[in-house]
Amino acid sequence: MKYSTVVLDLDGTLLNSNKEVSKRNLDAVLSCYLKGMRIIFATARPPRAVDWFLPQELLDIGAFVYYNGAQVICKETKIEINESIPAHVTTEILDYCLKCNPEIELTMEVRDEWFSLRQLDYITSMNTRSNPIVKPLKELKQYDATKILLSGNNDSSGLLKKFEGKVNILITDNNQLIQIMPLLASKELAITKLCELYHVELDSIIVFGDDHNDVGLFKKAGYAIAMGNAIRELKEIADEITDNNDEDGVAISLERFCGSRRLFERQDGAKGFG
Repeated sequence: MKYSTVVLDLDGTLLNSNKEVSKRNLDAVLSCYLKGMRIIFATARPPRAVDWFLPQELLDIGAFVYYNGAQVICKETKIEINESIPAHVTTEILDYCLKCNPEIELTMEVRDEWFSLRQLDYITSMNTRSNPIVKPLKELKQYDATKILLSGNNDSSGLLKKFEGKVNILITDNNQLIQIMPLLASKELAITKLCELYHVELDSIIVFGDDHNDVGLFKKAGYAIAMGNAIRELKEIADEITDNNDEDGVAISLERFCGSRRLFERQDGAKGFG
């Protein structure tokens, strides 16, 4: 098989609008895995959210790129990689954002813990399973942040100019979310590191995505597939455009590579579905 690895974004890609993995998508991913392909999930989300949304069958087989690359966990190689925003830069960002807008909706991720400056009801407004823990500003400034999030319609131009070269800033979710990442955190850098661990070439990976944080990875992958609901910039550089995330677009493409599941004997003698 020409391709060794499948890299899957979650929101807007593998997950449908109900934040579920459909049976057809599940079958297609498992079929590729059982035919020898590695599976990597690359998402902006933290580990806890991935555990919420993915079925155990996928949690058991994948390597994981969280926070757009700020954290990488590969059970197969027992490797964990973490990038963070140094506390002094965290302090600069917090001071700048609050000066521009004292009422800004700002939250911070620190190694799978979620903090905010004030009480926010994201369980209701964003359909999350928990709300961030409120922390005083003085304490937040002490953290090496994994990611800083600014929600709502914020002006990003000044932020981009002031912190260029210090952090990696992504604007996603129809310009409603500014994600401030460690400078060396990106999906493409994280996948490059994993490919080095696996001793495979980047041109042997198939990648699926839908938003701005997938652009860099699309430019490096051997075969890039944009969802039907993807942003225009991603579709323009994709090798293929599949159906949208509510129409099993991932499965429609993967089935060409791996087919659908059926019981078979693996080469190692174990029974599986392929």
